[in-house]
Amino acid sequence: MRILQPPGWAKPRGYSNGIVSSGQLVFISGQVGWDAQCTFQTSDFVGQTRQALLNIVGILAEAGGKPEHITRLTWYVVDKQEYLDCSKALGDVYREIMGKHYPAMTAVEVTALVEDAAKVEIEATAVIP
Repeated sequence: MRILQPPGWAKPRGYSNGIVSSGQLVFISGQVGWDAQCTFQTSDFVGQTRQALLNIVGILAEAGGKPEHITRLTWYVVDKQEYLDCSKALGDVYREIMGKHYPAMTAVEVTALVEDAAKVEIEATAVIP
């Protein structure tokens, strides 16, 4: 896996502009912050994000992958300001689960998610060498 960082571009914080990789592709559908029994244990944005990331890592492990194999994350959030206000705590939770691996990422504010209690949904793409 190679991070794509054009010369002269400012280094992004907490994500990569692009990644090139080859291997087995893994596509993980959007994960919300509920547990294995589809129960939300918290209404807290950071807590739901933590669980969504744990869900992604758990699914990826089924393919033999690890967090460092993730090449792309797309975040769907229902409240942009809540997402921004939690940036420090989100960074801490992210590094706890994903380490210091920062794939290409996009965050999109949406009016709602299919699961009414969900505050965030994250989908992932990974490449296992």
